[in-house]
Amino acid sequence: MPTFCAHVEQEHDLCVEREPRLWLSRAACAGRGDRGFVKHVLFICSQNRLRSPTAEQVFASYEGIEAASAGLNNDADTPVTPEVLAWADLIFVMEKTHRDKLSKRFKPYLSGKRVVCLNIPDDFEFMDPDLVSLLQTRVPPFLRR
Repeated sequence: MPTFCAHVEQEHDLCVEREPRLWLSRAACAGRGDRGFVKHVLFICSQNRLRSPTAEQVFASYEGIEAASAGLNNDADTPVTPEVLAWADLIFVMEKTHRDKLSKRFKPYLSGKRVVCLNIPDDFEFMDPDLVSLLQTRVPPFLRR
């Protein structure tokens, strides 16, 4: 069955080819155009309350990027799932312990995925200017690859 973009009533071949199970937002579909596909970037921390939602918000407005966030703890606001890992083209974790936990719990879903550790400790509040600055310094070099 064909998948349609959420904002139109016609099938978009590039969108369907790339994400056959997802309805795409207007921004995600529009970003595909002649420039290629949108890069799906997932940010992971422990509880998905401070660091990863900050990263999602910071990079959501970057051209060609669709950002999401999730947490590894059982009480995370948005927990990591196999589906969100399948969606992601690039995964950022905040600490080495997150990479270890992610690999241990979701190894079968990480095949071919690039997981980057940002080495950002749990010392920040949501949208803390110092956290935003760290993210803006550490993340963009990986988005260009």
